[in-house]
Amino acid sequence: MTTPTRLLPFAPRRAVQVLAAVGAAALLVTGCGSDSKDSDKKSDSSSEAGGGTRTVKDATGTAVKVPANPKRIVTLTQEDLDAVLALGVKPVGITNGQGLNKPPAYLADKVKDINVVGNLLQPVMDKVVAAKPDLILAGDMQDEQMLKQLREITPATLVTMAPTDDWKLSFRGIGNALNKINEANKVIGDYEAKAKKAGEGLGGNKGAEVSIVRWNPDGPSWMEKKQFASGVALDMGLKRPKNQDKDGNAHTPPLSLEKINEIDGDWLFLSTLTSDGEKALKDVQEKPAYKDLNAVKKNHAVTVDGSVWSTRGGPIASGVVVDDIAKALK
Repeated sequence: MTTPTRLLPFAPRRAVQVLAAVGAAALLVTGCGSDSKDSDKKSDSSSEAGGGTRTVKDATGTAVKVPANPKRIVTLTQEDLDAVLALGVKPVGITNGQGLNKPPAYLADKVKDINVVGNLLQPVMDKVVAAKPDLILAGDMQDEQMLKQLREITPATLVTMAPTDDWKLSFRGIGNALNKINEANKVIGDYEAKAKKAGEGLGGNKGAEVSIVRWNPDGPSWMEKKQFASGVALDMGLKRPKNQDKDGNAHTPPLSLEKINEIDGDWLFLSTLTSDGEKALKDVQEKPAYKDLNAVKKNHAVTVDGSVWSTRGGPIASGVVVDDIAKALK
């Protein structure tokens, strides 16, 4: 299976900088089609009453008119799905998880009876039409032709994440699009309190250095500090090994066996996304270079779910990562 690569921002540097600046405020801006503040206040009031539409800006800065209280939401990434579920909203259509031919396991019990409309960022248009959406959350979709087709199904189609956005920013934007920004802020506040408490309860491992690695078929890649799971570890007060202390949201190219020491740390969290990656990890675990890692010698190497740890994440996934770390380090 070909896995969409979504952790590396491949856009040109200038484009990424523009998207980052736009994304930082994009989905948090609301209006109602008028430049008048008084008109905006009146329109917002009528929206809150349960009818009409609102105008929001998506992660690309595009103004999009959305239902004031959307009822039929289709999500095209697991991050969008995670977000709407965290806000207590059940979508009518979803896509399979990253690198999977089914929804991600950590959300499986919440989506049992929801129709799958395609794979990650690869919706089957007939299935999307059949879902009759009044709002489509299109993740970090960059395929303009596909976006055009989706907007023909409903103009209320939003790109919810720019290349450098983190999950909290994207989640707040989705909360705004669903007219649930207060609920979104509460979810984030609850998560941050949980992460802080869990980190403080790690005893002798409080503040430990954790290496976070995705194992690919051709070798391991360690995650930069702003990548999703790395950010959760930092929220818990943990540190990254010195050679991994880089301020980005991507991962390194796959490392050769000769450079495997770059993935070492006090603790080593390993994930895979494909069966080929899982096989490659099992194969290397029998080799002396892997067994010689400090974390491995201490029995501090932990295998975790790649469909949670190796994605862009959301509030529910964040809670899973906190629990995984706390369970291992306690």
